[in-house]
Amino acid sequence: MKGGNKPIYVIGHRNPDTDSICSAIGYSHLKQARGVNAVPARCGKINNETKYALEYFKVDQPLLLTDLYPRVKDVALECKTVVRQHDTLRHLGEVMRKSELQSVPVTDSNGDLVGIVTVSDLAKRYFLELGLQSLVDLRVRYRDIMQATEAKVLISADENALIEGNIIIASGSAFSTVSILNKKDIVLVGDRSKDTLIKFLECEIACLIVTQNSRIDAEVLEEAQKRGVFVLLTPYDTYTVGRLINQCVPIRRIMHSNPVCFRPMDLLSDIKGVMDEHRYRSYPVVENGKLVGLVSADEIMLPEREKVILVDHNERGQAVEGIEDAKIVEIIDHHRLGGVQTSEPIYIHQEPVGCTCTIVANMHWHQDVEIPPSIAGLLLSAIISDTVLFKSPTCTPYDKKTAERLADIAGVNLKEYGLAMLRAGAGVGDKTPAEIAKNDLKEFKIGDYRIIVSQISVMDPKEILDREEQLIAFMKENIEREGFDMHLLMATDILEEATYLLYAGSPRTLIGEAFKKDASGTHVFLPGVMSRKKQVVPPLSEAVKRIGNDAR
Repeated sequence: MKGGNKPIYVIGHRNPDTDSICSAIGYSHLKQARGVNAVPARCGKINNETKYALEYFKVDQPLLLTDLYPRVKDVALECKTVVRQHDTLRHLGEVMRKSELQSVPVTDSNGDLVGIVTVSDLAKRYFLELGLQSLVDLRVRYRDIMQATEAKVLISADENALIEGNIIIASGSAFSTVSILNKKDIVLVGDRSKDTLIKFLECEIACLIVTQNSRIDAEVLEEAQKRGVFVLLTPYDTYTVGRLINQCVPIRRIMHSNPVCFRPMDLLSDIKGVMDEHRYRSYPVVENGKLVGLVSADEIMLPEREKVILVDHNERGQAVEGIEDAKIVEIIDHHRLGGVQTSEPIYIHQEPVGCTCTIVANMHWHQDVEIPPSIAGLLLSAIISDTVLFKSPTCTPYDKKTAERLADIAGVNLKEYGLAMLRAGAGVGDKTPAEIAKNDLKEFKIGDYRIIVSQISVMDPKEILDREEQLIAFMKENIEREGFDMHLLMATDILEEATYLLYAGSPRTLIGEAFKKDASGTHVFLPGVMSRKKQVVPPLSEAVKRIGNDAR
Protein backbone atom coordinates (compact mmCIF):
# COMPACT_ATOMS: atom_id res chain seq x y z
CA MET A 1 0.00 0.00 0.00
CA LYS A 2 0.98 3.58 -0.53
CA GLY A 3 3.25 5.13 2.00
CA GLY A 4 6.52 4.27 3.68
CA ASN A 5 9.87 3.84 1.99
CA LYS A 6 8.91 2.55 -1.45
CA PRO A 7 11.51 0.25 -2.98
CA ILE A 8 13.57 0.89 -6.08
CA TYR A 9 13.40 -2.22 -8.25
CA VAL A 10 16.64 -3.34 -9.88
CA ILE A 11 15.61 -5.37 -12.90
CA GLY A 12 17.04 -6.91 -16.04
CA HIS A 13 15.49 -7.61 -19.42
CA ARG A 14 12.65 -9.91 -20.41
CA ASN A 15 13.46 -13.62 -20.75
CA PRO A 16 16.37 -13.07 -18.36
CA ASP A 17 19.75 -14.76 -18.67
CA THR A 18 22.27 -15.27 -15.88
CA ASP A 19 23.77 -11.79 -16.23
CA SER A 20 20.34 -10.16 -16.06
CA ILE A 21 19.45 -11.98 -12.83
CA CYS A 22 22.84 -11.82 -11.11
CA SER A 23 23.50 -8.17 -11.94
CA ALA A 24 20.08 -7.30 -10.44
CA ILE A 25 21.00 -9.14 -7.24
CA GLY A 26 24.56 -7.80 -7.18
CA TYR A 27 23.66 -4.17 -7.85
CA SER A 28 20.82 -4.31 -5.29
CA HIS A 29 23.41 -5.43 -2.74
CA LEU A 30 25.59 -2.43 -3.56
CA LYS A 31 22.68 0.02 -3.34
CA GLN A 32 21.50 -1.52 -0.06
CA ALA A 33 25.00 -1.06 1.35
CA ARG A 34 24.67 2.64 0.46
CA GLY A 35 21.36 2.90 2.33
CA VAL A 36 18.99 2.59 -0.64
CA ASN A 37 15.88 0.41 -0.39
CA ALA A 38 16.76 -1.55 -3.54
CA VAL A 39 14.97 -4.80 -4.36
CA PRO A 40 16.27 -7.24 -7.00
CA ALA A 41 13.57 -8.22 -9.49
CA ARG A 42 13.07 -10.23 -12.65
CA CYS A 43 10.49 -10.14 -15.42
CA GLY A 44 10.64 -13.71 -16.61
CA LYS A 45 11.34 -17.34 -15.82
CA ILE A 46 14.81 -18.30 -14.62
CA ASN A 47 16.71 -20.68 -16.91
CA ASN A 48 18.51 -23.85 -15.79
CA GLU A 49 21.94 -22.23 -15.83
CA THR A 50 20.88 -19.38 -13.56
CA LYS A 51 18.98 -21.78 -11.33
CA TYR A 52 22.17 -23.82 -10.89
CA ALA A 53 24.11 -20.70 -9.82
CA LEU A 54 21.44 -19.53 -7.37
CA GLU A 55 21.14 -22.94 -5.76
CA TYR A 56 24.92 -23.43 -5.64
CA PHE A 57 25.43 -20.17 -3.75
CA LYS A 58 22.16 -20.48 -1.78
CA VAL A 59 20.59 -17.21 -2.94
CA ASP A 60 16.85 -16.74 -3.42
CA GLN A 61 15.37 -15.89 -6.80
CA PRO A 62 14.59 -12.19 -7.29
CA LEU A 63 11.03 -10.91 -7.02
CA LEU A 64 8.95 -11.62 -10.14
CA LEU A 65 7.48 -8.44 -11.68
CA THR A 66 5.28 -9.16 -14.67
CA ASP A 67 4.81 -5.45 -15.36
CA LEU A 68 5.22 -1.96 -13.90
CA TYR A 69 1.79 -0.60 -14.71
CA PRO A 70 0.40 1.39 -11.76
CA ARG A 71 -1.98 -0.65 -9.64
CA VAL A 72 -4.41 0.01 -6.83
CA LYS A 73 -1.78 -1.00 -4.25
CA ASP A 74 0.37 1.92 -5.41
CA VAL A 75 -2.23 4.54 -4.49
CA ALA A 76 -4.36 2.85 -1.82
CA LEU A 77 -4.26 4.35 1.64
CA GLU A 78 -4.24 2.36 4.84
CA CYS A 79 -7.74 2.30 6.25
CA LYS A 80 -7.56 2.98 9.98
CA THR A 81 -11.17 4.08 10.37
CA VAL A 82 -14.01 1.59 10.01
CA VAL A 83 -17.43 1.12 11.59
CA ARG A 84 -19.41 -2.03 12.32
CA GLN A 85 -22.74 -2.72 10.70
CA HIS A 86 -24.52 -2.70 14.10
CA ASP A 87 -22.99 0.63 15.19
CA THR A 88 -25.43 3.52 15.38
CA LEU A 89 -25.73 6.54 13.11
CA ARG A 90 -24.71 8.73 16.04
CA HIS A 91 -21.47 6.78 16.33
CA LEU A 92 -21.00 7.13 12.58
CA GLY A 93 -21.48 10.90 12.79
CA GLU A 94 -18.85 11.14 15.52
CA VAL A 95 -16.41 9.03 13.52
CA MET A 96 -16.88 11.16 10.41
CA ARG A 97 -16.52 14.39 12.36
CA LYS A 98 -13.30 13.34 14.06
CA SER A 99 -11.69 11.70 11.03
CA GLU A 100 -12.98 14.24 8.48
CA LEU A 101 -13.77 11.33 6.15
CA GLN A 102 -16.41 11.53 3.44
CA SER A 103 -17.01 7.78 3.38
CA VAL A 104 -16.33 4.99 5.83
CA PRO A 105 -16.16 1.22 5.18
CA VAL A 106 -18.51 -1.00 7.17
CA THR A 107 -17.40 -4.41 8.40
CA ASP A 108 -18.94 -7.28 10.31
CA SER A 109 -17.60 -8.68 13.57
CA ASN A 110 -15.04 -10.78 11.64
CA GLY A 111 -13.60 -7.78 9.85
CA ASP A 112 -15.09 -8.73 6.48
CA LEU A 113 -16.30 -5.84 4.36
CA VAL A 114 -20.11 -5.69 4.19
CA GLY A 115 -20.73 -2.16 2.95
CA ILE A 116 -19.76 1.48 2.79
CA VAL A 117 -21.54 4.57 4.12
CA THR A 118 -21.06 8.17 3.05
CA VAL A 119 -21.75 11.64 4.41
CA SER A 120 -24.46 11.91 1.76
CA ASP A 121 -26.17 8.81 3.15
CA LEU A 122 -26.13 10.30 6.63
CA ALA A 123 -27.43 13.67 5.42
CA LYS A 124 -30.19 12.02 3.42
CA ARG A 125 -31.32 10.17 6.54
CA TYR A 126 -31.66 13.44 8.45
CA PHE A 127 -33.48 15.22 5.63
CA LEU A 128 -36.03 12.42 5.44
CA GLU A 129 -36.83 12.58 9.16
CA LEU A 130 -40.30 14.04 9.63
CA GLY A 131 -40.77 12.74 13.14
CA LEU A 132 -39.62 10.01 15.43
CA GLN A 133 -38.69 6.91 13.47
CA SER A 134 -40.05 3.55 14.52
CA LEU A 135 -37.28 1.44 15.97
CA VAL A 136 -39.30 -1.77 15.81
CA ASP A 137 -37.58 -4.34 13.57
CA LEU A 138 -34.40 -2.22 13.42
CA ARG A 139 -32.70 -4.23 16.19
CA VAL A 140 -32.01 -1.14 18.28
CA ARG A 141 -31.15 -1.91 21.90
CA TYR A 142 -31.73 0.12 25.04
CA ARG A 143 -28.00 0.57 25.46
CA ASP A 144 -27.95 2.38 22.10
CA ILE A 145 -30.52 4.91 23.34
CA MET A 146 -28.65 5.30 26.63
CA GLN A 147 -25.40 6.09 24.82
CA ALA A 148 -27.01 8.41 22.28
CA THR A 149 -28.86 10.50 24.89
CA GLU A 150 -26.06 10.35 27.48
CA ALA A 151 -28.68 9.15 29.92
CA LYS A 152 -28.20 8.35 33.57
CA VAL A 153 -29.86 5.10 34.63
CA LEU A 154 -32.21 5.61 37.57
CA ILE A 155 -33.98 2.25 37.37
CA SER A 156 -32.16 -0.40 35.39
CA ALA A 157 -33.34 -3.34 33.33
CA ASP A 158 -31.84 -5.41 30.50
CA GLU A 159 -29.72 -2.93 28.54
CA ASN A 160 -29.16 -5.44 25.73
CA ALA A 161 -32.87 -6.04 25.16
CA LEU A 162 -34.24 -5.07 21.75
CA ILE A 163 -36.77 -2.24 21.59
CA GLU A 164 -40.19 -3.68 20.82
CA GLY A 165 -42.49 -0.65 21.06
CA ASN A 166 -42.93 2.84 19.64
CA ILE A 167 -41.44 6.03 21.00
CA ILE A 168 -44.13 8.42 22.28
CA ILE A 169 -43.54 12.07 23.18
CA ALA A 170 -45.80 13.10 26.09
CA SER A 171 -46.39 16.62 24.81
CA GLY A 172 -50.15 16.95 25.46
CA SER A 173 -52.33 16.10 28.41
CA ALA A 174 -51.81 12.96 30.39
CA PHE A 175 -55.14 11.63 29.10
CA SER A 176 -54.23 12.14 25.42
CA THR A 177 -50.87 10.45 25.94
CA VAL A 178 -52.31 7.48 27.83
CA SER A 179 -54.88 6.96 25.08
CA ILE A 180 -52.16 6.17 22.52
CA LEU A 181 -49.79 4.16 24.73
CA ASN A 182 -49.28 0.45 24.22
CA LYS A 183 -47.29 -2.18 26.01
CA LYS A 184 -43.50 -1.97 25.53
CA ASP A 185 -43.64 1.66 24.35
CA ILE A 186 -41.00 4.23 25.34
CA VAL A 187 -42.24 7.56 26.70
CA LEU A 188 -40.30 10.84 26.44
CA VAL A 189 -41.47 13.27 29.11
CA GLY A 190 -40.32 16.52 30.67
CA ASP A 191 -41.14 17.94 34.07
CA ARG A 192 -44.50 16.23 34.86
CA SER A 193 -46.38 15.46 38.04
CA LYS A 194 -46.00 12.29 40.05
CA ASP A 195 -49.52 11.16 39.18
CA THR A 196 -49.02 11.66 35.46
CA LEU A 197 -45.83 9.60 35.43
CA ILE A 198 -47.46 6.81 37.43
CA LYS A 199 -50.34 6.71 34.92
CA PHE A 200 -47.79 6.16 32.16
CA LEU A 201 -46.20 3.33 34.15
CA GLU A 202 -49.58 1.67 34.62
CA CYS A 203 -49.85 1.37 30.82
CA GLU A 204 -47.07 -1.26 31.01
CA ILE A 205 -44.56 0.80 29.09
CA ALA A 206 -41.01 -0.51 28.81
CA CYS A 207 -39.04 2.66 29.38
CA LEU A 208 -39.54 6.16 30.76
CA ILE A 209 -37.07 8.80 29.56
CA VAL A 210 -37.19 12.02 31.58
CA THR A 211 -35.61 14.98 29.79
CA GLN A 212 -33.74 18.09 30.93
CA ASN A 213 -32.70 16.37 34.16
CA SER A 214 -36.21 17.02 35.55
CA ARG A 215 -37.00 16.01 39.12
CA ILE A 216 -38.62 12.60 39.60
CA ASP A 217 -40.59 11.75 42.73
CA ALA A 218 -39.40 8.77 44.75
CA GLU A 219 -42.82 7.10 44.45
CA VAL A 220 -42.45 7.09 40.66
CA LEU A 221 -39.10 5.34 40.93
CA GLU A 222 -40.53 2.79 43.39
CA GLU A 223 -43.44 2.05 41.01
CA ALA A 224 -41.04 1.71 38.08
CA GLN A 225 -38.84 -0.63 40.07
CA LYS A 226 -41.84 -2.77 40.95
CA ARG A 227 -42.99 -2.96 37.31
CA GLY A 228 -39.48 -3.55 35.85
CA VAL A 229 -39.57 -0.35 33.81
CA PHE A 230 -36.37 1.38 32.66
CA VAL A 231 -36.11 4.94 33.94
CA LEU A 232 -33.51 7.14 32.26
CA LEU A 233 -32.61 10.75 33.01
CA THR A 234 -31.04 12.82 30.23
CA PRO A 235 -29.82 16.43 30.21
CA TYR A 236 -31.22 17.13 26.73
CA ASP A 237 -34.61 18.65 25.93
CA THR A 238 -37.37 16.50 24.49
CA TYR A 239 -36.85 17.64 20.88
CA THR A 240 -33.13 16.93 21.02
CA VAL A 241 -33.68 13.54 22.62
CA GLY A 242 -36.05 12.66 19.78
CA ARG A 243 -33.38 13.52 17.23
CA LEU A 244 -30.74 11.59 19.15
CA ILE A 245 -32.95 8.52 19.32
CA ASN A 246 -33.38 8.68 15.55
CA GLN A 247 -29.60 8.34 15.40
CA CYS A 248 -29.78 4.99 17.18
CA VAL A 249 -30.63 3.31 13.88
CA PRO A 250 -27.92 0.75 12.94
CA ILE A 251 -25.57 1.77 10.16
CA ARG A 252 -26.56 -1.27 8.14
CA ARG A 253 -29.94 0.42 7.51
CA ILE A 254 -28.39 3.19 5.40
CA MET A 255 -25.13 1.68 4.17
CA HIS A 256 -24.51 0.55 0.59
CA SER A 257 -24.37 -3.24 0.70
CA ASN A 258 -22.09 -5.04 -1.78
CA PRO A 259 -20.16 -1.83 -2.50
CA VAL A 260 -17.95 -1.29 -5.52
CA CYS A 261 -14.52 -2.35 -4.35
CA PHE A 262 -11.14 -3.14 -5.86
CA ARG A 263 -8.25 -5.51 -5.25
CA PRO A 264 -4.67 -4.39 -4.60
CA MET A 265 -3.42 -5.78 -7.93
CA ASP A 266 -6.13 -4.20 -10.10
CA LEU A 267 -4.71 -1.90 -12.78
CA LEU A 268 -5.52 1.78 -12.35
CA SER A 269 -6.35 1.92 -16.05
CA ASP A 270 -9.03 -0.71 -15.46
CA ILE A 271 -10.71 0.98 -12.49
CA LYS A 272 -10.92 4.53 -13.86
CA GLY A 273 -14.01 3.71 -15.91
CA VAL A 274 -15.72 2.16 -12.88
CA MET A 275 -14.95 5.25 -10.82
CA ASP A 276 -16.30 7.54 -13.54
CA GLU A 277 -19.53 5.53 -13.58
CA HIS A 278 -20.19 5.56 -9.83
CA ARG A 279 -18.47 8.82 -8.81
CA TYR A 280 -17.84 7.97 -5.16
CA ARG A 281 -15.09 9.81 -3.31
CA SER A 282 -13.35 6.62 -2.25
CA TYR A 283 -13.62 2.88 -2.67
CA PRO A 284 -12.70 -0.05 -0.40
CA VAL A 285 -9.72 -2.22 -1.31
CA VAL A 286 -10.19 -5.85 -0.31
CA GLU A 287 -8.11 -8.99 -0.38
CA ASN A 288 -9.67 -12.36 0.37
CA GLY A 289 -12.76 -10.55 1.64
CA LYS A 290 -10.79 -8.52 4.18
CA LEU A 291 -10.60 -4.74 4.04
CA VAL A 292 -6.97 -3.70 3.44
CA GLY A 293 -7.31 -0.04 2.42
CA LEU A 294 -9.13 2.71 0.59
CA VAL A 295 -8.48 4.20 -2.82
CA SER A 296 -9.52 7.75 -3.56
CA ALA A 297 -10.67 8.96 -6.96
CA ASP A 298 -8.31 11.91 -6.55
CA GLU A 299 -5.30 9.69 -5.87
CA ILE A 300 -5.42 7.78 -9.15
CA MET A 301 -5.03 10.94 -11.21
CA LEU A 302 -1.34 11.31 -10.32
CA PRO A 303 -0.10 7.96 -9.00
CA GLU A 304 3.43 7.76 -7.67
CA ARG A 305 5.47 5.98 -10.33
CA GLU A 306 7.57 2.92 -9.55
CA LYS A 307 11.29 3.66 -9.52
CA VAL A 308 13.50 1.24 -11.41
CA ILE A 309 17.16 0.69 -12.17
CA LEU A 310 17.75 -1.13 -15.45
CA VAL A 311 20.62 -3.61 -15.59
CA ASP A 312 21.97 -5.55 -18.57
CA HIS A 313 19.78 -3.67 -21.08
CA ASN A 314 18.74 -0.18 -22.06
CA GLU A 315 16.24 -0.74 -24.88
CA ARG A 316 12.55 -0.18 -24.27
CA GLY A 317 11.63 -3.23 -26.34
CA GLN A 318 13.62 -5.49 -23.98
CA ALA A 319 12.37 -3.92 -20.77
CA VAL A 320 9.61 -5.14 -18.46
CA GLU A 321 6.06 -4.35 -19.56
CA GLY A 322 4.88 -0.95 -18.37
CA ILE A 323 8.36 0.60 -18.26
CA GLU A 324 6.82 3.73 -19.83
CA ASP A 325 4.78 4.21 -16.64
CA ALA A 326 7.81 3.83 -14.36
CA LYS A 327 10.61 6.23 -13.49
CA ILE A 328 14.03 5.00 -14.62
CA VAL A 329 16.62 6.34 -12.17
CA GLU A 330 19.76 4.47 -13.28
CA ILE A 331 21.07 2.22 -16.06
CA ILE A 332 23.98 -0.20 -15.61
CA ASP A 333 24.78 -1.99 -18.87
CA HIS A 334 27.34 -3.28 -21.36
CA HIS A 335 25.29 -3.14 -24.57
CA ARG A 336 24.80 -0.60 -27.32
CA LEU A 337 22.62 2.41 -26.61
CA GLY A 338 19.08 1.53 -27.55
CA GLY A 339 17.14 4.78 -27.34
CA VAL A 340 15.50 4.69 -23.90
CA GLN A 341 14.23 8.18 -23.10
CA THR A 342 13.95 9.61 -19.60
CA SER A 343 12.18 12.70 -18.30
CA GLU A 344 15.28 13.99 -16.53
CA PRO A 345 19.04 13.33 -16.35
CA ILE A 346 19.90 10.00 -14.73
CA TYR A 347 23.01 8.09 -13.72
CA ILE A 348 24.23 5.75 -16.48
CA HIS A 349 27.22 3.44 -16.14
CA GLN A 350 28.04 1.70 -19.39
CA GLU A 351 31.27 -0.04 -20.35
CA PRO A 352 32.36 -2.10 -23.39
CA VAL A 353 32.97 -5.27 -21.42
CA GLY A 354 31.66 -8.81 -21.73
CA CYS A 355 29.25 -8.75 -18.80
CA THR A 356 27.24 -6.31 -16.68
CA CYS A 357 28.39 -8.13 -13.55
CA THR A 358 31.99 -7.16 -14.36
CA ILE A 359 30.85 -3.55 -13.98
CA VAL A 360 28.86 -4.28 -10.82
CA ALA A 361 31.74 -6.12 -9.12
CA ASN A 362 34.19 -3.29 -9.78
CA MET A 363 31.68 -0.69 -8.61
CA HIS A 364 31.67 -2.52 -5.25
CA TRP A 365 35.44 -2.32 -5.04
CA HIS A 366 35.64 1.30 -6.19
CA GLN A 367 33.16 2.25 -3.46
CA ASP A 368 34.90 0.10 -0.81
CA VAL A 369 31.86 -2.14 -0.37
CA GLU A 370 32.74 -5.71 0.58
CA ILE A 371 31.30 -8.45 -1.63
CA PRO A 372 30.06 -11.50 0.35
CA PRO A 373 31.06 -14.93 -1.04
CA SER A 374 27.50 -15.70 -2.21
CA ILE A 375 27.18 -12.44 -4.16
CA ALA A 376 30.70 -12.89 -5.53
CA GLY A 377 29.70 -16.35 -6.74
CA LEU A 378 26.70 -14.98 -8.61
CA LEU A 379 28.69 -12.15 -10.21
CA LEU A 380 31.28 -14.73 -11.29
CA SER A 381 28.54 -16.98 -12.70
CA ALA A 382 27.26 -14.17 -14.91
CA ILE A 383 30.72 -13.42 -16.29
CA ILE A 384 31.27 -17.10 -17.07
CA SER A 385 27.87 -17.24 -18.77
CA ASP A 386 28.17 -14.09 -20.87
CA THR A 387 31.74 -14.81 -21.98
CA VAL A 388 31.15 -18.59 -22.30
CA LEU A 389 34.07 -19.19 -19.95
CA PHE A 390 36.11 -16.49 -21.72
CA LYS A 391 35.68 -17.97 -25.21
CA SER A 392 33.33 -15.27 -26.51
CA PRO A 393 34.82 -12.40 -28.55
CA THR A 394 33.03 -10.03 -26.18
CA CYS A 395 35.34 -11.10 -23.36
CA THR A 396 37.95 -8.57 -22.28
CA PRO A 397 40.99 -8.94 -20.02
CA TYR A 398 39.02 -6.85 -17.53
CA ASP A 399 36.28 -9.53 -17.43
CA LYS A 400 38.80 -12.29 -16.85
CA LYS A 401 40.70 -10.42 -14.16
CA THR A 402 37.43 -9.59 -12.38
CA ALA A 403 36.28 -13.23 -12.59
CA GLU A 404 39.52 -14.52 -11.07
CA ARG A 405 39.20 -12.14 -8.13
CA LEU A 406 35.54 -13.10 -7.62
CA ALA A 407 36.39 -16.82 -7.73
CA ASP A 408 38.84 -16.29 -4.85
CA ILE A 409 36.15 -14.52 -2.78
CA ALA A 410 33.53 -17.16 -3.62
CA GLY A 411 35.96 -19.99 -2.83
CA VAL A 412 35.49 -21.94 -6.07
CA ASN A 413 37.76 -23.31 -8.79
CA LEU A 414 36.94 -21.03 -11.70
CA LYS A 415 37.27 -23.58 -14.52
CA GLU A 416 35.64 -26.50 -12.71
CA TYR A 417 32.70 -24.44 -11.49
CA GLY A 418 32.35 -22.71 -14.86
CA LEU A 419 32.12 -25.96 -16.82
CA ALA A 420 29.64 -27.43 -14.34
CA MET A 421 27.40 -24.34 -14.58
CA LEU A 422 27.52 -24.21 -18.40
CA ARG A 423 26.77 -27.92 -18.57
CA ALA A 424 23.74 -27.42 -16.29
CA GLY A 425 22.38 -24.78 -18.65
CA ALA A 426 23.25 -26.48 -21.93
CA GLY A 427 20.88 -28.68 -23.88
CA VAL A 428 17.17 -28.58 -24.40
CA GLY A 429 16.08 -31.42 -22.13
CA ASP A 430 12.29 -31.53 -22.00
CA LYS A 431 11.84 -27.93 -23.16
CA THR A 432 8.95 -27.24 -25.54
CA PRO A 433 9.61 -25.62 -28.94
CA ALA A 434 8.27 -22.35 -27.49
CA GLU A 435 10.64 -22.51 -24.51
CA ILE A 436 13.63 -23.21 -26.77
CA ALA A 437 12.76 -20.54 -29.32
CA LYS A 438 12.18 -17.89 -26.64
CA ASN A 439 15.20 -18.77 -24.49
CA ASP A 440 17.19 -15.62 -23.63
CA LEU A 441 15.13 -13.65 -26.15
CA LYS A 442 15.84 -10.01 -26.94
CA GLU A 443 14.11 -7.59 -29.29
CA PHE A 444 16.03 -5.25 -31.58
CA LYS A 445 14.98 -2.40 -33.86
CA ILE A 446 17.38 -2.70 -36.79
CA GLY A 447 16.62 -0.11 -39.43
CA ASP A 448 12.88 -0.37 -40.03
CA TYR A 449 12.79 -4.01 -38.99
CA ARG A 450 11.62 -5.43 -35.67
CA ILE A 451 13.78 -8.49 -35.06
CA ILE A 452 13.95 -10.82 -32.09
CA VAL A 453 17.08 -12.85 -31.44
CA SER A 454 17.08 -15.67 -28.89
CA GLN A 455 20.03 -17.84 -27.90
CA ILE A 456 20.49 -21.23 -26.30
CA SER A 457 23.78 -22.89 -25.41
CA VAL A 458 24.18 -26.59 -26.21
CA MET A 459 26.83 -29.26 -25.95
CA ASP A 460 25.32 -31.14 -28.89
CA PRO A 461 23.67 -28.99 -31.63
CA LYS A 462 21.95 -32.13 -32.98
CA GLU A 463 19.39 -31.64 -30.17
CA ILE A 464 18.29 -28.46 -31.91
CA LEU A 465 18.62 -29.54 -35.52
CA ASP A 466 16.51 -32.65 -34.90
CA ARG A 467 13.65 -30.35 -33.85
CA GLU A 468 14.25 -27.67 -36.47
CA GLU A 469 10.90 -28.12 -38.20
CA GLN A 470 8.96 -27.67 -34.94
CA LEU A 471 11.08 -24.68 -33.94
CA ILE A 472 10.66 -22.90 -37.28
CA ALA A 473 6.89 -23.50 -37.14
CA PHE A 474 6.69 -21.86 -33.71
CA MET A 475 8.95 -18.98 -34.78
CA LYS A 476 6.65 -18.25 -37.74
CA GLU A 477 3.61 -18.29 -35.46
CA ASN A 478 5.38 -15.98 -33.02
CA ILE A 479 6.17 -13.49 -35.79
CA GLU A 480 2.53 -13.39 -36.88
CA ARG A 481 1.21 -13.15 -33.34
CA GLU A 482 3.60 -10.47 -32.08
CA GLY A 483 4.04 -8.46 -35.28
CA PHE A 484 7.79 -8.95 -35.75
CA ASP A 485 9.60 -9.12 -39.10
CA MET A 486 12.04 -11.89 -38.19
CA HIS A 487 12.77 -14.34 -35.40
CA LEU A 488 16.34 -15.65 -35.12
CA LEU A 489 17.44 -18.48 -32.83
CA MET A 490 21.14 -18.94 -32.05
CA ALA A 491 21.98 -22.53 -31.08
CA THR A 492 25.50 -21.99 -29.79
CA ASP A 493 27.80 -25.01 -29.55
CA ILE A 494 29.94 -24.38 -26.46
CA LEU A 495 32.52 -27.07 -27.27
CA GLU A 496 32.99 -26.25 -30.96
CA GLU A 497 32.65 -22.48 -30.45
CA ALA A 498 30.15 -22.11 -33.28
CA THR A 499 26.48 -21.26 -33.82
CA TYR A 500 23.68 -22.71 -35.88
CA LEU A 501 21.45 -19.75 -36.69
CA LEU A 502 17.80 -20.68 -37.32
CA TYR A 503 15.56 -18.01 -38.82
CA ALA A 504 11.98 -17.33 -39.84
CA GLY A 505 10.33 -14.33 -41.40
CA SER A 506 11.59 -11.86 -43.97
CA PRO A 507 13.64 -10.57 -45.63
CA ARG A 508 15.85 -13.66 -45.85
CA THR A 509 18.26 -11.65 -47.96
CA LEU A 510 19.16 -9.87 -44.72
CA ILE A 511 20.64 -13.12 -43.38
CA GLY A 512 22.54 -13.79 -46.61
CA GLU A 513 23.88 -10.25 -46.77
CA ALA A 514 24.89 -10.14 -43.11
CA PHE A 515 26.70 -13.48 -42.95
CA LYS A 516 27.57 -14.08 -46.64
CA LYS A 517 25.71 -17.37 -46.61
CA ASP A 518 23.05 -19.06 -48.71
CA ALA A 519 19.88 -18.12 -46.84
CA SER A 520 17.42 -20.12 -48.93
CA GLY A 521 16.94 -22.69 -46.15
CA THR A 522 15.97 -22.20 -42.51
CA HIS A 523 19.41 -22.18 -40.86
CA VAL A 524 23.03 -21.25 -41.51
CA PHE A 525 26.19 -22.47 -39.79
CA LEU A 526 28.39 -19.73 -38.35
CA PRO A 527 31.79 -21.03 -37.17
CA GLY A 528 33.44 -18.94 -34.47
CA VAL A 529 30.21 -17.06 -33.73
CA MET A 530 29.17 -17.07 -30.06
CA SER A 531 28.10 -13.51 -29.28
CA ARG A 532 24.74 -12.04 -30.20
CA LYS A 533 25.89 -8.58 -29.17
CA LYS A 534 29.15 -8.55 -31.13
CA GLN A 535 28.78 -11.11 -33.92
CA VAL A 536 25.10 -11.18 -34.87
CA VAL A 537 23.44 -7.80 -34.27
CA PRO A 538 26.25 -5.64 -35.78
CA PRO A 539 26.37 -7.59 -39.11
CA LEU A 540 22.57 -7.37 -39.34
CA SER A 541 22.72 -3.61 -38.77
CA GLU A 542 25.32 -3.19 -41.52
CA ALA A 543 23.34 -5.42 -43.87
CA VAL A 544 20.21 -3.29 -43.40
CA LYS A 545 22.17 -0.22 -44.41
CA ARG A 546 23.42 -1.97 -47.55
CA ILE A 547 20.16 -3.46 -48.78
CA GLY A 548 17.90 -0.64 -47.62
CA ASN A 549 14.24 -1.43 -47.31
CA ASP A 550 13.74 -2.68 -50.88
CA ALA A 551 13.75 -6.26 -49.64
CA ARG A 552 10.27 -5.72 -48.18
